[in-house]
This record gives sequence, structure tokens and C-alpha cells, in this order.
Amino acid sequence: MSDGAPVRTALYEEHVSLDANIVDFHGFELPIWYSNIKEEHLATRESAGLFDVSHMGSFRFTGTGVKQWLESLATQKVTSIPAPRCAYTHFLDENGHLIDDMIFAVVSEQEILGVPNASMIDVMWEWFTSHLPNDGSVALENLSSETSIVALQGPKAREILQVVLGEQCHVGRFKWQLIGENHLGIGGWIQGTGYTGEQGYEIFVPNQDAPKLWRSLVDAGATPVGLGARDTLRLEKGYLLSGVDFCWPQLSEVEDPSFLTRDSWETNVPFGLDLEHEFIGKHRVINHSEDDERWWGIRYVEKGPLPRPGKDVTALDGTPLGKLSSGAPSPSLGNVGIGIGYLRSVSEGDEVLVVASPRKSVKAVIVRPPFF
Repeated sequence: MSDGAPVRTALYEEHVSLDANIVDFHGFELPIWYSNIKEEHLATRESAGLFDVSHMGSFRFTGTGVKQWLESLATQKVTSIPAPRCAYTHFLDENGHLIDDMIFAVVSEQEILGVPNASMIDVMWEWFTSHLPNDGSVALENLSSETSIVALQGPKAREILQVVLGEQCHVGRFKWQLIGENHLGIGGWIQGTGYTGEQGYEIFVPNQDAPKLWRSLVDAGATPVGLGARDTLRLEKGYLLSGVDFCWPQLSEVEDPSFLTRDSWETNVPFGLDLEHEFIGKHRVINHSEDDERWWGIRYVEKGPLPRPGKDVTALDGTPLGKLSSGAPSPSLGNVGIGIGYLRSVSEGDEVLVVASPRKSVKAVIVRPPFF
């Protein structure tokens, strides 16, 4: 994003009408909450939450051999993903550092749709463009500025979607389809993906159609949810956040960027990494020691100051183990403190200390997310 005024999504006026607390998020004006974080979090877990995620990007890749081309850049074996499935992947630079992660949808053998993170749209556009085949066989389109994305997540998501768009618009987990005929006259596409760990959908529509879709979903019973609960929901499931749980070195402005400069082995994510193909940055992924820092979760086993990003984690004897990259109370677990970060020489079930404040270290246990 530029250094100019924050961008307002097509749903800005809808947020204002709901008295949302709006903040500047990576150059976009978006709601941090409408009522409060805990309420919106639990509504998503128990019913259905509605999110404006139009700050995320939308790219289209087309051409002969597009799957093979994308696979050469991606940690995911793209050629093994058939249409109409979606999948998760990382993109690494020539030094093996993680630039961005992305969900992509295979529309056909000659078309793929991808969703880069909000702050990385320009970076990833330049990255993909710089690696296009010289023969012009693959083309890129940036649909971000003309596309709104609405996420409907939770156990009642399907019921609400059926009321608004019809049962023909239901799509299975990690699958893709065009939006079928509906009484709102809305077109676009829909994916069985999301960032909460709940069943649900991400709906991609032209900007002009976003407000009526949003209002219809709210009227049908969806609870509007802001960025605050979006963060606690993804943390409970152990999903990485770009710029927080990893950061491309060239963009890092934090005091100590080294603990955020990661690759796919270090993130320890149980999907999206396939070593049976060649991709940029693979050399770093396959050259780690088991003693290197790796991504783990911690869960408090006693009360104390809450875990927060950047807090040190030590063994019970005080030996440094690493730092937390994310941390918060878990609304789904009675507000117990949880966190994720990069730690060395630990195993699931180990007890550790989180240095939560200068005067207080809190005992926690190592877990492999999700936390429930």
C-alpha cells in the first residue's frame, strides 16, 4: 500500500452504520470490533461470524503450463491439486526466507486464483511478474481493487448461506466454484476456505455487489466480526499471521527481525510443504538441524500476565528457548493464555516459562496447535 490516506473497502459505510470501531490496518480502514472481541469470537464458534476481508488481494494466473510454473515458486506441489480444489502454500525468496503464504484455487488446468496477504499484494505482484516465463505462456491479472471478499464462518454458515444465496452455492471444504444463480443477482466465486478453523466460506464478488450481500447475510443471522476476534480465532487454530509470525527480511522494521525471518521448515506447518519437487528457496528448508528453533504453541497452566508477542520463553531452569510471535487470552478456553512462537529443544508436553513481565514468569506447557 502507499503512504497516502487509508483505503476504504466497499463495505466501509456498512461498518459505520453498525457503529464499528474502525482502525487503520495495513493501509485499510477496517473494524477492530463492533461489540467486543470475546462476544464476536464466541459468536463465530457457536453460530456464524461475518468478516470483511476485502483488504486481502486477488490474483488470477492463466496460461498453458500455469500449474507447473506456479509449482516452481511454491512449496506446495501445485500439479497434484486438481480442479476445483484449493490449497495452501508458501513462497520463499532465493535465500529461502518466507515472503508470503497464500491460499490458491485451481479453477482449471489453465487457470488459478490466489489470495495474497493485504500488506504483501504489491510485493507478491512484483515477485510473480519477475519470474514469468520468457515465452509469455503465463499471464497475471491483479483483481484486488475491483474485488470484495466476505468471509462467513461458523457452524451455522451453511444455513445462512442457503437463505441468502441458495443451497446451490454451498461449496465443500477447500473447494472452489462460481456463485450460482441467486435472488440477489450476485456473481463471482466462492471458496470453502477461511481463517478461523470453522466451516464456512470466502465469497468473492464485484465491489458494487458487496453491500447488499453483507446486509443480506447480517439479516439472515450472521454476526459482524472485526479484526480483534479474527486474530484470536486464528490464534486458537495456530494459523500464521504474515508480518507477525513471519516477516520477509526486506520488509522488517522490528527491533530484532531475526526471529521473524523464517522458512517453511521453521514454521512447522503440517500442510503446504512438499519436498518432492524443486522450488525457489528449497535449499534452506532441507538444511536444518533438529536443534534449530521451530514453531510451537504454549498454553498457560497457571495464572499470570497474559502472553504477548515478543515475550521470551525459557526452560524451568531459565535456559532461553525462544520467543513468542503471537499471544492472547483464548475466549473458547475460558480466557486461558495461549501463544505461538519459535522455540528450540522442546517437545509436546514439556513445561516451560513465559517471561510475561519483568517480575513474573508464568508456567506453560508446549502444545502442537490447534489448541482445542
